[in-house]
Amino acid sequence: MLLFAWLSALPGNNVVYCPNRILKGMDPVRSGSRIRNPFAWIWEALSSSEKDVIAMSGVDTAVYFVFLSTVLGILVLSGIILLPVLLPIAITDNGVKTNSNTASNATTTINELDKLSMGNITEKSPRLWAFLAATYWVSFVTLYLLWKSYKHVAWLRSEALRSPEVKAEQFAVVVRDIPPVPQGQTRKEQVDSYFRAIYPDTYYRSMIVTDNKVVNKIWDELEGYKKKLARAEAVYEGSKTTAKPEGTRPTNKTGFLGLVGEKVDTIEYCNEKINELTAKLETEQKVTLKEKQQNAALVFFTSRVAAASAAQSLHAQIVNTWTVFDAPEPRQLLWSNLKIKFFEREVRHFHNSEESGENSSFHKANRAYKGFEDSFGSLSPSTCTDFILGIAAQVLNVFIGVTLGGTLFKTFKTIQKNPDTLVTVLATSLPSNATFFLTFVALKFFVGYGLELSRIVPLIIYHLKRKYVCKTEEEVKDAWYPGDLGYGTRVPGDMLIVTIVFCYSVIAPLIIPFGVIYFGLGWLILRNQALKVYVPSYESYGRMWPHMNNRIIASLILYQLTMCGYFGVQKFYYTPLLIPLPILSIIFGFVCAKKFYPAFQHPALEVAAHSMKEHPNMEQIFRSFLPPSLSADKIDDDQFEDALSQVSRSASIV
Repeated sequence: MLLFAWLSALPGNNVVYCPNRILKGMDPVRSGSRIRNPFAWIWEALSSSEKDVIAMSGVDTAVYFVFLSTVLGILVLSGIILLPVLLPIAITDNGVKTNSNTASNATTTINELDKLSMGNITEKSPRLWAFLAATYWVSFVTLYLLWKSYKHVAWLRSEALRSPEVKAEQFAVVVRDIPPVPQGQTRKEQVDSYFRAIYPDTYYRSMIVTDNKVVNKIWDELEGYKKKLARAEAVYEGSKTTAKPEGTRPTNKTGFLGLVGEKVDTIEYCNEKINELTAKLETEQKVTLKEKQQNAALVFFTSRVAAASAAQSLHAQIVNTWTVFDAPEPRQLLWSNLKIKFFEREVRHFHNSEESGENSSFHKANRAYKGFEDSFGSLSPSTCTDFILGIAAQVLNVFIGVTLGGTLFKTFKTIQKNPDTLVTVLATSLPSNATFFLTFVALKFFVGYGLELSRIVPLIIYHLKRKYVCKTEEEVKDAWYPGDLGYGTRVPGDMLIVTIVFCYSVIAPLIIPFGVIYFGLGWLILRNQALKVYVPSYESYGRMWPHMNNRIIASLILYQLTMCGYFGVQKFYYTPLLIPLPILSIIFGFVCAKKFYPAFQHPALEVAAHSMKEHPNMEQIFRSFLPPSLSADKIDDDQFEDALSQVSRSASIV
């Protein structure tokens, strides 16, 4: 924090510490507060409202803070009861037998910490009633706050979707599994006639999905030469001096990585390649639009109620044809996956589910959108697979791995002699492993959030690139552009901490303050980063919350089962009283799914029916979905006629 306070006060570092504000045309320092007080950012973060977060970073970021504040609230309310009640009960018992032959300070410390845990409670002790009641308290607090949070996020989503601002994705749907084209019709005529018959008053036009692999490659190559030309021109201008006003024209070799081959004038060479690739791109665009059409399309409506209704309706008698669902933001679409047929998607989805965690390569090849959801979902600055696999891998590797691995290593000989004692040994080892997890959580917030706030690595990379690599303004911007929060890697780490703190909250209550610090610091530091640093790469209006809610419930159930097992090992006769808890948690998840989740799958019609600030510019909405490689300035609508519908445009606009 001290390092951040010093570095962020330097004007040359504004693009590293306030890029979000700079990109929005705002003053990087609010009223010069950071110059007067290097810790003003703390007050700015604490005093910021949810509306401020949404204005700067969107609804998804606000939902992430709902997650942080919910877990923080669970831990604070749990700790208020558990710490003053359980610690005195534990420390005044004598269940821990100190090894008098051990002289190590470290071992002594561990034994002292063990006395503050459930491991110091003797078997069958009536003191275990307090720990059983605490297990219920943590469970009830968690379910109560999750319910409130689900309602709040549902409200945030509805408020965002009912906004009078025009959002392109609210006027479009994605159509997959289009049947073969009837004889005498083109693909666009087939789609137009089908949807115009169903929605005669609100249908606007369609965009047939095409295989853009070749055209994308040409477009990427063309953009590369444009950047190279801009860089060469900047180098050339920079070489002009008073002594040598004509400057030195940059050159390069045309072979592998510019290391071999003919030596040419870079500016002339780039201009030649740009002209060549531009002509090649225009030709390939026409070929792509006419000959590489797929069995999918985007369909546009003049009313967002019509689009929302279409996404929720069964359009064909046979479910594997004319499958319609909500369109995401244009930047979220995975165009190459839209052509995958219905039954192939179902098989892949079943295969993913069977492998519990969803196989990465399979799932990425199946999804229609970048996101947390399945092949019908949308979201994420990362991917659904990264999110789910990240949580599973971290919980297995860190939590279960350390618990089992550490115990087996220390007690291998005992278990080898008496295999029947395996379960007992593993269960009784839980309190002793609490010390490791205390340290683990502490390192996560001290080191992790320290690097997050100070942004040392991005700062060093930016200054090195600016000094030695960047020649154009675009290259400088690329060097400091921050990207988004990266939920796909960030949330699994948070969920691991949730799991650890839940599972040890009653066994070793001392871990609760560490969890509070982790999520409290996380809320504060990431609040600053969301308001000033990170730039969202998409907006899904909170569709991640059901997934986060379910995974908190999964952590809660793991905690409840762990407590059932540990009470059993303690030979507490009333252990069966804990059985209702996991059942209650499962029922809670089921009720949430039935009550709230449908509105996260599709926008409610009453929300979509809210009045608009202005009539939507349908042509602009349509164009916003065109892939960059197909939306060159020289392309006319006439050249899109086989893939882009021209039906009733003027009438629809009116």
